[in-house]
Amino acid sequence: QVQLVESGGGLVQPGGSLRLSCVASGRTFSRYAMGWLRQAPGKGRELVATISWNGGSTYYAGSVKGRFTISRDNAKNTVVLQMNSLKPEDTADYYCAASRYPRIGVETSEYEYWGKGTQVTVSS
Repeated sequence: QVQLVESGGGLVQPGGSLRLSCVASGRTFSRYAMGWLRQAPGKGRELVATISWNGGSTYYAGSVKGRFTISRDNAKNTVVLQMNSLKPEDTADYYCAASRYPRIGVETSEYEYWGKGTQVTVSS
């Protein structure tokens, strides 16, 4: 069984930054792609960013491209989402997820393990 534990959410003003971290355990972390997904109130879950098994490939949703950066440290079983220039529309619960595959994937169905989520609120 894979466990994913997120941290780093909170309340931030528009234009501010947050750094989300996720620590994984339970299987060989370095073999699989990882992703960050979010779900805003009343909306479906959407992919924000994903990174391949070795960090060589990344993908970002258009709404966050240029503002968010995903990275991973396979030695520490950690994936990080650096979020800059935050907007009120970034307000959501953010989830770390582990893919079934080593390559990046944009379909939520490709992610088989999920953390419990961390809340991000962007408001003045």
